[in-house]
Amino acid sequence: MRFSDIPGQLAIKEKLIRTVSDQRVSHAQLFYGPESSAKLALAIAYAQYINCKKRQSEMQDAGNRMQDAGYRMQDAGYRMQDAGYRMQDADFTISPTHHVTISADSCGVCPSCVKYQKLIHPDLHFIYPVSTTKRVTKKPQSKHFIEDWRKFVLQKPFPVNLQDWYDFIGIENKQGIINAEDCNEIISTLSYKSYESEYKVMIIWMAEKLFHSAAPKLLKILEEPPEKTLFLLVTEDPEQIISTIRSRCLMVRIPPDKEIINTDEDYRESQYLQTFTNWMRNCYGQKVPELISFSAEMAKSGREKQKAFLHYALHILELCPAVVYGQSGRVSSDPEEARFLQKFAPQIHSAGLASFHDLFNNAIYHVERNAYAQALFLDLSLKIVRLFKPNFVPL
Repeated sequence: MRFSDIPGQLAIKEKLIRTVSDQRVSHAQLFYGPESSAKLALAIAYAQYINCKKRQSEMQDAGNRMQDAGYRMQDAGYRMQDAGYRMQDADFTISPTHHVTISADSCGVCPSCVKYQKLIHPDLHFIYPVSTTKRVTKKPQSKHFIEDWRKFVLQKPFPVNLQDWYDFIGIENKQGIINAEDCNEIISTLSYKSYESEYKVMIIWMAEKLFHSAAPKLLKILEEPPEKTLFLLVTEDPEQIISTIRSRCLMVRIPPDKEIINTDEDYRESQYLQTFTNWMRNCYGQKVPELISFSAEMAKSGREKQKAFLHYALHILELCPAVVYGQSGRVSSDPEEARFLQKFAPQIHSAGLASFHDLFNNAIYHVERNAYAQALFLDLSLKIVRLFKPNFVPL
């Protein structure tokens, strides 16, 4: 994967490229940012650039190509001239402030790049959360899912989503982790010399999923890695990574990019809104049979989906004060979500926003600790009913 394959993020790309040109590549880096950022894609592109045999300086901007020392651009009759970057075509003129960024990139054609683009380079290694499946029934490790991983990343390089990965390999109702066996595999793999590249690269995706008893195994190799070894940790929440690992990494923040359209995330949120709307209506209407059915359905969805749904509920709660106090600029841009909030927010405000927050956060805590989901969601539903209707007594 090349930098030019990733939309936007010019500042981050330039920063990463500069570390290579200045020969200041930190041996352990932590790429962090929200789900909608291209963290993994940038990590792969960075590793490919470092090991490329024929790095190129080039500019790609909607198919235009920079040429010669005067930065002369020609594309379908457009021509950039002089230090003021004047563009002549009809009456169009670009002011000096609208400069064009020149960036280096991997060549994409050398043997190293070809293997990187297929994720089959012998010096490129991946670790990611896994669990038992119908195919891998015991002692799961990342290497058991490498073919699935390559297919998953190559068909959807940015942004990748943890729940999509779990669905892809069929984890079902389990939670994926990076276990002690994978940590041992990291140490074993990196103890060998590189096959054909300058750097051996270990990319640990969703590093916050490192099992708490396994994470300390990596401390020594992160502090004193073999020569020419590069660790790239990718995470959505660096605070969940133990501080001793976090302190050994150079932090690289990857912001979300508006050029990346995450249609899957939009679809999931629309599904969550519909489910949440029906749930709250049944709670407000004290419809216990419907709440029992809802709890049974949620129990079938798997823990990661349950947590994602509860986090969406917290997102809705965060928007409620803005609706109540008339701060329309902070209200959701989704029309359906905004209409729901206009009716829902006053009820939440009167029932006690803090109480709802506590209920949802406690539910997330218990889901993470493998609580019996059907009982948990039914208990949560009845407590919400009592917030809406303090005198409610279930029959």
